[in-house]
Amino acid sequence: MKRATRQRLFLLLVVAALLALAAWQLRRDAQTDPGTLLALDPAGISHITLSLRDSSPMHYEKRDGHWWRIDGTPARAIDGRLNELAGTAAAHVLSWRPASDFDPAKIGLAPPQAVLELDGHALEFGESSVTGPQHYVRVGQRVALVSTRYMPRSPALQTTELH
Repeated sequence: MKRATRQRLFLLLVVAALLALAAWQLRRDAQTDPGTLLALDPAGISHITLSLRDSSPMHYEKRDGHWWRIDGTPARAIDGRLNELAGTAAAHVLSWRPASDFDPAKIGLAPPQAVLELDGHALEFGESSVTGPQHYVRVGQRVALVSTRYMPRSPALQTTELH
């Protein structure tokens, strides 16, 4: 074999090995990605209930593309803020652990700081983590750590009322 042919063959083998290694790493990363809080499309969410500690639950419904508070006389809510709450379903989870690994009182889940229900799926928010700007969120029998930016706060209302 000529020297140039051997060099090309060697380079081809190196490139093939690098491609195989990259494919293996991508597959491994996909398997270990913790995913999102819920398997819901935020745009498809039509009912939100938000319960903040020491306050009455607030109920919202999406009608004709706009959010309305439906407690008492329906009033328009700020769409952007409610869309943010709906977007919590797709919040990137930093890690998941079984709820049994925690004492709920120590992480602010007895009782929760806030409970956000998205189309009937409850997200219970606890205290912030000591490891960074993250909050504990109980979802069924698991607890996730998510960015603090997903911690619910009260949505403001617009003054429009439905008649």
